Amino acid sequence: MMWTVQIRSNLTIRQLVNSITTSGKMSRQDHLRLTSAILSDNEITEEERRQINRAFDYIQTGRLKLVD
Repeated sequence: MMWTVQIRSNLTIRQLVNSITTSGKMSRQDHLRLTSAILSDNEITEEERRQINRAFDYIQTGRLKLVD
């Protein structure tokens, strides 16, 4: 599997974003993984891009908190 599909011990981007939004917290490491995935441009699907953007929107609106 490609790194962007399997970004953390068998978690897909969808699973990672769902876990983050459910907990209300995003680690700096998860933020870096999602940022790297979205910057890889052609290696992620449009659905994955939307999910990552949703997580970043949640940070901007205060629905998610970045934690160390």
